Amino acid sequence: MNEPTIYSRPAAVEVHQPAPLTPVHPVPLTPVQTGSVPAVASVVLPDGRVVTGYAIEPVKPEPVAVRPAVSRTAVNIALGGIGFGAVCGGLVLLTTFIAALAALIHQLIILAAVIFSGWIAVQIFGHGSGGGTTLNIRKAVIKRNRFYS
Repeated sequence: MNEPTIYSRPAAVEVHQPAPLTPVHPVPLTPVQTGSVPAVASVVLPDGRVVTGYAIEPVKPEPVAVRPAVSRTAVNIALGGIGFGAVCGGLVLLTTFIAALAALIHQLIILAAVIFSGWIAVQIFGHGSGGGTTLNIRKAVIKRNRFYS
């Protein structure tokens, strides 16, 4: 079961060099440049070869729209911070005002109690003109759940 190995000889390689076509009547070539196709450029290399291709123009960036010196986002953040600071200051003042008002009301209540108790003390212990009612309080005795006066 020997299978024969087939080796093929390489065929002779023929190399064809392209030859430029020469027109019967040479017409001078004038490059025609349209608006969409760039001009064809040829460059002769030091070894004599000619490289032909399209000339590439550098891409010009679009003009940048005029921007404000400071971005709108930064301005909005700054205004928000100023507003927050103003509100916090107002809240601190509001709580201070409420605390001061509560202290004032507390002091007025104490003052009213002192004045009213002084007025009552004057009424009870004061030397009147003698036109008041005199009460004689005797000693009361409670013995075996009975009241004796």
